[in-house]
Amino acid sequence: MLRTDNDPIPLRPNPWLKSTEWLAAHLRDREVVAVDGSYFLPTQKRDAHAEYRAGHIPGAVFFDIEAISDHSSELPHMLPGATQFGDAVGALGIGDGDTVVVYDSLGLYSAARVWWTFRIFGATKVFILDGGLPKWKAEGRPLETGDAKRSARRFHAEMDIGPVAMLADVRMAITDRSSQVVDARSAERFAGRAPEPRAGLRSGHMPGSFNVPFERVLENGRLASPERIEAAFAAAGVDLDKPIITSCGSGVTAAILALALDSIGRPPKGLYDGSWSEWGSRPDLPVERG
Repeated sequence: MLRTDNDPIPLRPNPWLKSTEWLAAHLRDREVVAVDGSYFLPTQKRDAHAEYRAGHIPGAVFFDIEAISDHSSELPHMLPGATQFGDAVGALGIGDGDTVVVYDSLGLYSAARVWWTFRIFGATKVFILDGGLPKWKAEGRPLETGDAKRSARRFHAEMDIGPVAMLADVRMAITDRSSQVVDARSAERFAGRAPEPRAGLRSGHMPGSFNVPFERVLENGRLASPERIEAAFAAAGVDLDKPIITSCGSGVTAAILALALDSIGRPPKGLYDGSWSEWGSRPDLPVERG
């Protein structure tokens, strides 16, 4: 049967999302691991691990973004080394080949950073729970308290540095315009009209960078439609046909933009791991306001 102009165009399922229905049906599968990747900014004064213990998806383990990071760096939650990551997630009971479903307590916030991190270290079956913990709770699904315990497994981590943008990459991008730097922070922070949540950082943005606040690619705590995602980048002046490096305050919401871009078939060239926590702390680097 031929489709008429009045027939709806079928939507392509998002390759990186798993539904609450799917997770509920597979939660007890041995090779399916639910991961609570909740994280909050210091200014939010919330304890993600304590909230996890108070109520999480049954069997879900807690991925601590701060603990599983490079402790030799003064910057917040920079990517760890491969050995540290492999040992940490193996201790959580996540092994090679497992299907990992990450969620957070805000719907879609830090889960994207955890998803991106697992992919950097070689996980091929890592997804995000569509709607996160809020949707799970709204549907009246069960919760569990305390710390979930899984038997330790072996996770062989190999780091793919290709999608990780470093300071030198970003400096080159803004100098020769070889890539577009897209900042996920709020418009007020990007313009330098609002203070940064971390002390000691200048206000403003990298010269020539673009601003797509991460909320503009979300809708009710879930990833927005492809059309809305494309419109958000277009409204900011971003050319989706050219390379993109995502950035934010500390590499967390930059991963939301990376997820959004990947979901519309436009994976970014890289994510700036140091983000504004690094750039804004360096007096030798240029800053624009307005």
